[in-house]
Amino acid sequence: MFTKILIANRGEIACRVIKTAKRMGIATVAVYSDADARAPFVRMADEAVHIGPATAAESYLVADKIIAAAKQTGAEAVHPGYGFLSERASFVEALEKENIAFIGPPVNAIAAMGDKIESKRIAKDAGVNTVPGSPDAIENTEDALKWANDIGYPVMMKASAGGGGKGMRLAWNDKDVEEGFEATQREGLNSFGDDRVFIEKFIEDPRHIEIQILGDKHGNVIYLNERECSIQRRHQKVVEEAPSPFVTPKMRKAMGEQCVALSQAVGYHSAGTVELIVSGADKTGESFYFLEMNTRLQVEHPVTEAITGVDLVEQMIRVAAGEKLAMTQDDVKIDGWAIENRVYAEDPYRGFLPSTGRLVRYQPPVEPWADDGAANGRRGVDGIRVDDGVFEGGEVSMFYDPMIAKLVTWGETRDEAADLQIAALDAFRIEGLGHNVDFLSAIMQHPRFRSGELTTGFIAEEYPDGFTGAPASDQLTRVLAAVAGVIATADADRARRVEGQLSDDLYAPGDWTVRIGGREEGSTSHEVRLEEAALTVDGEPVTLEMQYTPGETMVDVALFENGADDDADPVARYTLQLRSTRTGYAITTRGATHHLRILQTRVAHLAAHMIEKTPPDLSKMLICPMPGLLVKLHVAEGEEVQPGQPLATVEAMKMENILRAEKQATVGKINAAEGDSLAVDEVILELE
Repeated sequence: MFTKILIANRGEIACRVIKTAKRMGIATVAVYSDADARAPFVRMADEAVHIGPATAAESYLVADKIIAAAKQTGAEAVHPGYGFLSERASFVEALEKENIAFIGPPVNAIAAMGDKIESKRIAKDAGVNTVPGSPDAIENTEDALKWANDIGYPVMMKASAGGGGKGMRLAWNDKDVEEGFEATQREGLNSFGDDRVFIEKFIEDPRHIEIQILGDKHGNVIYLNERECSIQRRHQKVVEEAPSPFVTPKMRKAMGEQCVALSQAVGYHSAGTVELIVSGADKTGESFYFLEMNTRLQVEHPVTEAITGVDLVEQMIRVAAGEKLAMTQDDVKIDGWAIENRVYAEDPYRGFLPSTGRLVRYQPPVEPWADDGAANGRRGVDGIRVDDGVFEGGEVSMFYDPMIAKLVTWGETRDEAADLQIAALDAFRIEGLGHNVDFLSAIMQHPRFRSGELTTGFIAEEYPDGFTGAPASDQLTRVLAAVAGVIATADADRARRVEGQLSDDLYAPGDWTVRIGGREEGSTSHEVRLEEAALTVDGEPVTLEMQYTPGETMVDVALFENGADDDADPVARYTLQLRSTRTGYAITTRGATHHLRILQTRVAHLAAHMIEKTPPDLSKMLICPMPGLLVKLHVAEGEEVQPGQPLATVEAMKMENILRAEKQATVGKINAAEGDSLAVDEVILELE
């Protein structure tokens, strides 16, 4: 067994590898860029080596620097994590020349599976179902149009070396191919150094299901069941779970055996994942097709660990050290259900735009990397696991992926795991930048998710007009109103005790009018009265259990049936995050922030006469929605544009975003030039 390994990665995956290595008694070496000098993974490692500037191209992607760090520290092996150099065959070859072990698959498997065109051919020869498409790379837009029409729309354009949702575009017609083919080539070149693109049939109503593979150097290969990763946005996974609510035992066996056959065909060892696309319209479960094989550890590996009890990082290390697998296919079981949500620094209320910046507050629901010490520590604490690589006061940098953390929950059933996600997300406090916690909670509560009727189009279909927050049930609305009355009374009691704040003759104890929402349609108004131990909302009694001290920012609330015995279980539990506003509170829970105006009932009617500030008209400006690089200006001053016409392309987080005209207009002043770095809300051009 190795005595020291180097982790050629950063963030949460570096922390993940270090945690297992420490448990195995193996010393660890971290490498870090300028941007990561204070990162948690650097502190967790036994040693750390600085390897360059913040940009990945000058640090984490420079193989020579990684190898030099390994030689300098005496590391016997390198774990690549995912991304960066994890699937680069030349890196593995360079390590082999220096007699440094690679904790991953053999170089020939990486090379074969890293090329989507070659991997599809190998899969077909190995008897794996494959999707109809072009057998080779397509040179230009004209050829792309020919192939697209031969295959039949819709089609997917894919960069051959792509992954992680980058270098992929869906085309429904010739116009989509004309606009997207060259952009797909550029994304492939910029992100992976390879501009080859191929086209394949897009499977409608698709489900994305993947099989976890594990093999050793002695020819043994097993599959550790499946993960469902159908909930995606722009081909980037958002929610993953294991097992899949769609897969039957017969289907699982067929998928697993085909994926094992593929792995054996390329002499695979270590952990790997075969990604499949499944037609949700085929209830027989027989219409599944090979997409690609990821020759590395997947972001979503914790859900497999939670249901199987297998530490995949440990197995990768043992395999790299030459050990045989200590388990057979018959030993692989499914115990319970696990769900993983990716907490991203992106704002769902603004079209999921990237949101970089400082984490002013970062308080996850449980201690990151903690476990309960049970036999299966892969389930975290009480079924909640947080994998992260950030810290309060640190920054989510524009140089790397915007993932803040992975929230993993485990339960005996799928509903239990989902309910635990909702509770944990309510308690996940993040301030300082936009994040998707509300959106994740909304998905967990969504009736379609709870039914298991998933496709990769889930987000586009269920949120076609964007995300505005999860709807509040009548029960939650009553709880919010009741809580508002309690905290307003407590705040007023405290203020009354402070000299000069409130006098007894103006103070009406516990008599409040609570408006949830603004003046817009859909807002509600409630009369709340708190007198001694009696709490009513609109004249109806409400029984709550909560503790609140003025100034608190998070409160746990239990709702009971009226008249319930003292030892009765609550009807529901809520965790509320509180933020004081000028006229009340903003309360965040269950996937939305609810703005509550709290006024004494005796003066509440006067609020209708208050004038609201009118926001400025920004419709005549093209505003940069995110920090990024202006890659291309599609128009010139004085040019007339039509609705939907591209105006500018901005690259952020290595993804190109096309900004389009919303209405017919004439381009006035252009304020930015191609190649400029733009700040969020910076005006690119003005329309007349």
